Amino acid sequence: MASTTQLLVIDPQNDFCDLPAAWWPAALPGRPAATGPALPVTGAHADMQRLAGWIDRHAARLDGITVTLDSHQAYDVAHPAFWQQLDGSAVAPFTPITAAQVRSGDFTPRDAAALPRVLHYLDALEAEGRYTLMVWPLHCEIGSWGHGVHADVLEACRRWQTVQQRAVHHVFKGMNPWSEHYSAIRAEVPDPHDPGTGLNRALLSHLAAFDTVVIAGEASSHCVRATVEHIVQHSGMAPDRLVLLTDCMSPVTGFEAAHDSLVQQMRDLGVRCTSSTAFGL
Repeated sequence: MASTTQLLVIDPQNDFCDLPAAWWPAALPGRPAATGPALPVTGAHADMQRLAGWIDRHAARLDGITVTLDSHQAYDVAHPAFWQQLDGSAVAPFTPITAAQVRSGDFTPRDAAALPRVLHYLDALEAEGRYTLMVWPLHCEIGSWGHGVHADVLEACRRWQTVQQRAVHHVFKGMNPWSEHYSAIRAEVPDPHDPGTGLNRALLSHLAAFDTVVIAGEASSHCVRATVEHIVQHSGMAPDRLVLLTDCMSPVTGFEAAHDSLVQQMRDLGVRCTSSTAFGL
């Protein structure tokens, strides 16, 4: 029986890609000038173009494609609209916030009634020891251009669907405004009242049904890293069934060490870490 291969593309979205201005949406009459990606990762545009080429080269032998989509609203614990400083002024993007700072009043939710829930979240997040809450720019807002898939990857997926006569499988994550959701497998702090933040057993089972899972996407320092770590932890798959296309992912600027750590950690476990030109089907 022939082996089967699934491609898992993590958050290949416009807001994460350092797209040239010609790729930005045009401004509408009476609207502000066109704006580009909200949270561009240096190198991501080229990453996605390489990935699109890989999909096209292997479309006839690629058995499945899963695309995850970071999906947020303006009101979100990791967005500026949620927070204010002690004097009531806005909190700038790329501001880390700790439970201690909230308890001291340096930062508070704009909705005072949210304070107990926010503190419970921050305490749980910091106890995990993986991340400190980061206030990111508003990004991947549901329904926006930035939420959409990089055009070349989208076109390659369309061509693959025509060749294979099957649909791409999509996974949405991050819609709960009370928890960061880097990983496609589960939120950083699952909400017991929202099953969508818990362990995504359906996705794990879907991936495990294939002999090989090839992984690419953005950003390697955050959503790729968290997803891969959780797949290794929860899927039961042997690490050598996983392949990281290291030239089809890049880290958020300033988090390069997290990318290097991911690649080294996965290599040590037996995950295949290679380039899109070196790995074929």
